Amino acid sequence: MDTKKRATFIVNPISGTQNKKGVTEKIKKYIDGKKFDISIVPTQYAGHACEIAAQCAADGVDVVVAVGGDGTINETARSLVHTSTTLGIIPCGSGNGLARHLQIPMDVKKAIETINQCTVETIDYGKINNIPYFCTCGVGFDAFISMKFAQAGKRGIATYIENTLREGLRYEPETYEIENEDGSMKHKAFLITCANASQYGNNFYIAPKASLCDGLMDVIIMEPFTMLDAPAISFQMINGTLDQNSKIKTIRCKRLKIHRSKPGVIHFDGDPVMAEADLTVEIIEKGLNVIIGQHEEKAPGNINMWQSVIDIFNDLKPSSIMDDLAAHNRRLQVLNKELLKKLKNSYK
Repeated sequence: MDTKKRATFIVNPISGTQNKKGVTEKIKKYIDGKKFDISIVPTQYAGHACEIAAQCAADGVDVVVAVGGDGTINETARSLVHTSTTLGIIPCGSGNGLARHLQIPMDVKKAIETINQCTVETIDYGKINNIPYFCTCGVGFDAFISMKFAQAGKRGIATYIENTLREGLRYEPETYEIENEDGSMKHKAFLITCANASQYGNNFYIAPKASLCDGLMDVIIMEPFTMLDAPAISFQMINGTLDQNSKIKTIRCKRLKIHRSKPGVIHFDGDPVMAEADLTVEIIEKGLNVIIGQHEEKAPGNINMWQSVIDIFNDLKPSSIMDDLAAHNRRLQVLNKELLKKLKNSYK
């Protein structure tokens, strides 16, 4: 009797920066042929991973592996919720937030070894206005930056940081009305993130205490802040202590309603989309079987990089904040160039 599992690898050929031909060859070389009969299917257009995964689930395929970034993982996973088919991940994207939370290695060979081990856990997932998400969703600055990132044409952390630095200190916070099981409140906020997992990606922890298995989302409300607050916020996102910042309010709930003054952009797992003014976010418990890793990924150099960021910010005299607008903008341009230079050097 054949006890092998059937596994389909859905490969997004354009996600991230890796050569997917090389990834495909590694899958064939390192997957355990005694445990798996495999097929490899490349995506051909946006939404194709969703269709492939749905057909796999209908056909009773045991494991469907998303080979790509957070968008590919979202498309694949949404077709596997509430089925017996398990999601596997080989992270090849720009952020890889869910994979990092699940302790799946960023190295392709090690990620394949995680598939071979096939340790399965059932996790929660969320919906924002009925759109599934598995890592984070939100409104405000992170959604705005997701839109800018999508329009940039280039992927990678340098592009993300460049957009954040360029837009961050001139972004206008909005006032939101928030309603959950405990009542309603109003907040003027830089962003509101509803986190199922702990991070956006690249080890930037927006919700350090978030769990994929507690039936709750961590709602992060970031209050407006000044240029002088930015280094501490950035550093705390890297070292996993953002929840200790006085500008951060965290609530945990199963369901949340957000009202804003007008329609605008939201994001789900980093993908931006326009949505109406009123938003409903909810967590669905134990909806997805997923292969987890046992290897905690770190990002060497990130702490040093952000220490350099703090040093640069600290070199600016507080009086500079009171300079006229033209002088202030010149200082920001110099700051951005210095940060990007240090960022690129950290990732060489």
